[in-house]
Amino acid sequence: MEKIVNLHIEKLPEGVYLATSDAIQGLVAQGRTIQETLEIARDVAKKLLEARSEREGCQALPSAEDAFDYPLIVNA
Repeated sequence: MEKIVNLHIEKLPEGVYLATSDAIQGLVAQGRTIQETLEIARDVAKKLLEARSEREGCQALPSAEDAFDYPLIVNA
């Protein structure tokens, strides 16, 4: 089942991007591009949620519904 996780992404002075999430404690991902950072964050989130599910048995994140807002980043 797909879940929705809000990420906070910021560009660091070193020129890399850092992603964190208030919804998933311990989620920290860093990449050279936003796309790379999102891919890493997705993998980290999946592993953290699997570990939490094994320990606690449930996940309190909202499910991806039939419609939701998604910010599309475009190089223009």
